[in-house]
Amino acid sequence: MERPGVLRWFGYAVGLRLPSRYADWVLHDATSKHWRARYVLERSTGIVPLCLVWLLLPGPLGLRLSLVLMAALVAYFYSCAYMEESIEHRLGKHGFPHGTGRRLRAEAAEAAHAEATARYIARYRAHPEG
Repeated sequence: MERPGVLRWFGYAVGLRLPSRYADWVLHDATSKHWRARYVLERSTGIVPLCLVWLLLPGPLGLRLSLVLMAALVAYFYSCAYMEESIEHRLGKHGFPHGTGRRLRAEAAEAAHAEATARYIARYRAHPEG
């Protein structure tokens, strides 16, 4: 799986499409165990610079900090509220059928649940042979 370089990653984080050779990485990015954290980090590439600019505006520091806090809260709220839809749109831009991310994440969760259930049964429900 080929990973994009820093500049390509920044472009990807702000919504640009990566070349097709990164398709496996894009799928991994959208379906890995930590896909939510990765998504929030990617959204931060657009939110943090704006907050830094707002800190430089003239006015009392308390007012500027309040502006930054409220703007960041609203931006992260809406980014996270539409996280799954955004990820599905991103996968679609990279050539994957709609619903691929949800399906793969559901399959992984189901497999993890089955594995945990099997461990539980083996540990607590197994009858000793005797």
